[in-house]
Amino acid sequence: MTEPEFPGSNPVWLATTARPLGDDYVIDGHKWFTSAADGAAFAIVMAVTDPDAAPHARASQILVPLGTPGFSIVQNLSIMGERGAGWASHAEVRFDGVRVPQGNRIGREGEGFALAQERLGPGRIHHCMRWIGICERAFDLLCTRAATRPLAPGDPLGSRQLVQAWIAESRAAIDAARLLVLRTAWRIDHEGARAARDDISLIKFHVAGVLQQVLDRAIQAHGAMGLTDATPLAFWWGHERGARIYDGPDEVHKTSVARHILRGYGMETGKKR
Repeated sequence: MTEPEFPGSNPVWLATTARPLGDDYVIDGHKWFTSAADGAAFAIVMAVTDPDAAPHARASQILVPLGTPGFSIVQNLSIMGERGAGWASHAEVRFDGVRVPQGNRIGREGEGFALAQERLGPGRIHHCMRWIGICERAFDLLCTRAATRPLAPGDPLGSRQLVQAWIAESRAAIDAARLLVLRTAWRIDHEGARAARDDISLIKFHVAGVLQQVLDRAIQAHGAMGLTDATPLAFWWGHERGARIYDGPDEVHKTSVARHILRGYGMETGKKR
């Protein structure tokens, strides 16, 4: 979906096109942050199939086998100094006259955005579940370090009230995040992702923030060692800083939730700034 020429926070603003030609589509465009393209068998591309339609009905999702002529991986993007490989990579890709059957379209023409929205709700809660798992592992490292790292004989790091506050606040934040995610999962199961839209936005920015806070405390407790690969903390910091950006940046989710809340108080919430 994401294109380097346009803001990723506006998913209906696309330049990649899929032009009908007989029974086929001819796809032209430029994408990046195409996760796991390296080594994949196919890509799902979001492309404009009807430029004259309403903004949310212009694009369709189309399956493209990666061996199709005209498809190329330009590079695996360097993310925090690491290009990665296989599933742990994010590629810049090009579609230059890529021709595939129209039967490769997923759903009806113009449903690309609606399909993406259906995926994004459950996808965001999966991210939050993973982040809570990382928080638990980072919390364990924080506590182990606090209990075993001596500042002086018989004087462990965990004897300091500041470090004790990190531990208590991290425990509370992780548990609260978990309960918020569980409530959102319950609502998705019983009421559907659309009804849980605000809940999904809440967990997306809240749990991402908890993740960053817990990781930061754990790294700080490890001192210079926390910057090395002696623990997984630096790896998580580099790979998960994007949690507050991908699948909708914090600012977009916060604005969406606030607008829905303010409507309940009778405030008009257009796009004025």
